[in-house]
Amino acid sequence: MSGFWERVANAVLIAVVTGMLLATLGAVTTLVIYVTVLLVLVVRHRRYLTILDRWLQTDGSVLPNASGKWGDVFARLMRLVREQSRTYQHISSALERLQRATSAMPEGVVILDEMDHIEWCNPVAEKHLGISSGTDTGQHITHLVRHTQFAEYLAAQNYAEPLVIKQPRHQGLILSLQFVPYGDKQKLLLSRDVTQLERIQIMRQDFVANVSHELRTPLTVIGGFLETLSDHSPSDPETFKWALGLMTDQTKRMQNLVQDLLTLSRLEDTQNLIRGERVDVPAMLRKIYDEALSLSSGRHHISLNLETGTQLLGSTDELRSAFTNLISNAIRYTPDNGNISLNWTTRDGQAVFSVQDNGIGVESEHISRLTERFYRVDRGRSRETGGTGLGLAIVKHVLSCHQAKLEIVSEPGKGSCFSAWFPPVRLVTPEGDHACTILTNI
Repeated sequence: MSGFWERVANAVLIAVVTGMLLATLGAVTTLVIYVTVLLVLVVRHRRYLTILDRWLQTDGSVLPNASGKWGDVFARLMRLVREQSRTYQHISSALERLQRATSAMPEGVVILDEMDHIEWCNPVAEKHLGISSGTDTGQHITHLVRHTQFAEYLAAQNYAEPLVIKQPRHQGLILSLQFVPYGDKQKLLLSRDVTQLERIQIMRQDFVANVSHELRTPLTVIGGFLETLSDHSPSDPETFKWALGLMTDQTKRMQNLVQDLLTLSRLEDTQNLIRGERVDVPAMLRKIYDEALSLSSGRHHISLNLETGTQLLGSTDELRSAFTNLISNAIRYTPDNGNISLNWTTRDGQAVFSVQDNGIGVESEHISRLTERFYRVDRGRSRETGGTGLGLAIVKHVLSCHQAKLEIVSEPGKGSCFSAWFPPVRLVTPEGDHACTILTNI
């Protein structure tokens, strides 16, 4: 209401002044005066409009000098600019905190607009999906994630369950993808690396299937012979003896399998750390070498090279089991008259036990899975040679308990080298360690 009465008062004042000018100066002079005043006002307002335009093009931190209503206008605009600046800073700070929090998430996050175009993504999503927040903003998500199942999942708009796919751009990477609608038809695309979980699931399924298969064959053989012997008298002593011998072998096979499973179960108990008893590795390897000669029965040329007398802190039984498994594998997969070398040496401050052969070798794609339970490159050959499929899994866990690592180098047709590397913390160097021993059955 104050504005209304102010306008009424101004109108009355102008009418009174105009009447007085008309009465004293006449109409022409009054008109000239009014035109002059209007021109001055136009020039003044144009000047302040120019100042306003220049001020809006700057950061607005300095208030222009102005009087009258223009001074009030600039003051109000200045307050609005400061409030807008504070609001912008709050929003920018909140957005920055949100982006930092999202970037720190172990899952990938992609923000999509209502047309499924990329607005932003965190570094994990860039790694998972092969996209870039800088260069791919505005691109449709299906143009960058080229997967038929993914496109169908997006189009179906049923996002209650995640989609599990193999990422073709990264060999072996398995992702769990899920859309989360929010806001006005916008979406979040969440990605999670489930490669290890999928591998564990596959290993669990393989484990159950393999144990069942490994036990089924011996039980079938034993059950068949027992049924035959129960129904018929042993008229042929040789056949009876042969049947008992075969049943005994199959029984031993099951016993070995159960024993290896129990050994693995005990080794996987991470609550029990290996105590540091002193293990005379050279003496142990001399005994194992004699056992290897007996196992080979003269079919291979086996040598033992003891380049150091270094001993280990660990478990004698566990280390003996690991070394024996590596050696028996070499004998099992090396053809007759092949060469097998057992070596104990030090390299780069670490102790290394290696078993090298010129046997059948292994393709590179199998090497990373050789230490999995029951994993076999050639299932038929493994069973023929009497392996349980658990030897390298035992080796892996024994070395892990001793803070050591297993290195495998192999090439088909040229042989393999399995090396166990023991860290300095596990080494004990006896006094007078200068001797080098080489034993061979050649």
